[in-house]
Amino acid sequence: MRGERNADVLRRIIYYCNEISETIERFGEDYTIFVKDSVYKNATALCVLQIGELTTNLTDDFKQTYTGMPWAQIKALRNIVAHNYGKIDDEILWETITIDIPNLKKYCSSILPKVEE
Repeated sequence: MRGERNADVLRRIIYYCNEISETIERFGEDYTIFVKDSVYKNATALCVLQIGELTTNLTDDFKQTYTGMPWAQIKALRNIVAHNYGKIDDEILWETITIDIPNLKKYCSSILPKVEE
């Protein structure tokens, strides 16, 4: 049951990573556009928030086994997005969605088959 729960969470994290990728494709991978477009920022920030929330559903055993991602930091960023919106640093959010999210997706996709066993 625990493995099933973790696998479900990973699939949902991958889903939100894909949502961010699609948003970037729609608006363009251009920081200048991102900074000026609140819809672009809001769409990606919501997905980052959802990803952070999902990490709280991963079991402690899972997080101790799969240490390739900073699960606590992902959750911390969720808290910043949730409680300090409007004060989120554009550059940090941009780096998160263009660098960290693709890495998170790659990592989750690589370990998902192991978790599903």
